[in-house]
Amino acid sequence: MEGLITARINPVRPYCRRHQSYFVSSYTPQVAKRVIATPIGMMKKHPKLLHSVAASVQPLENSEAGCLDNTLPSKDVLEVWRNADAVCFDVDSTVCLDEGIDELAEFCGAGKAVAEWTARAMGGSVPFEEALAARLSLFNPSLSQVHEFLQKQPPRISPGIDELIKKLKAKSTAVYLVSGGFRQMINPVASILGIPPENIFANQLLFGNSGEFRGFDANEPTSRSGGKATAVEQIKKIRGYKSLVMVGDGATDLEARKPGGADLFICYAGVQLRDSVAAKADWLVFRFTDLINSLQ
Repeated sequence: MEGLITARINPVRPYCRRHQSYFVSSYTPQVAKRVIATPIGMMKKHPKLLHSVAASVQPLENSEAGCLDNTLPSKDVLEVWRNADAVCFDVDSTVCLDEGIDELAEFCGAGKAVAEWTARAMGGSVPFEEALAARLSLFNPSLSQVHEFLQKQPPRISPGIDELIKKLKAKSTAVYLVSGGFRQMINPVASILGIPPENIFANQLLFGNSGEFRGFDANEPTSRSGGKATAVEQIKKIRGYKSLVMVGDGATDLEARKPGGADLFICYAGVQLRDSVAAKADWLVFRFTDLINSLQ
């Protein structure tokens, strides 16, 4: 697209189940650790900053939805999870504690209006591409604003995700990030977790030659409804995986669970619980430690 540049910046809810299960996890109150994802330039100079943790206590509120029957996995679900060739993770409210676009909008002065659109999009009531365009139009972030945002408000990594990804890698399970968020904000997260750029499927912000906002790349499959499902299907087909698992919190993640796509959808509700999504998941978890322990 003439005159455009793409900026690639590398810088409890408790539930119960009342029947027999092959994997039992007792409930303990969940506490979120604030993991500071330092911008890439600084991390190269100070590698130890990769592991810095600021201990802040953020208990998750108790569930108001009652009991669901998918909080403990069946034998078949465990079998697929333990033997998957690849695992695709959503980023916002899954790998990271925040919704990236909401945080960027807040930084640019349009937080409340954008957050309302995000809630509608993640609940599946609005086509994703419509919600994405509408949210961005509310604040039109410039390239300099994105740079400044990443410097001042680095992403917060969800507790346990780093250990889970390390464990999957140790089993030779491929790990991908499949997100409706933006590469500019996901690249630093991927670098921290040791996920290569070619394993990122996300959207791309476009800027003019002076750094002014010009939109997003509509050619990315994740820029539209059903896009994550398309991306996951491509990953599975092109890489030749026999079994693939999708982990996320939203309706767009659930969409990836279909023939030819993800063989299993695990709903992670440790940050956001979306009842309509959680109810349809193969497995509902509130802590990544549950997934870690199940691999042993």
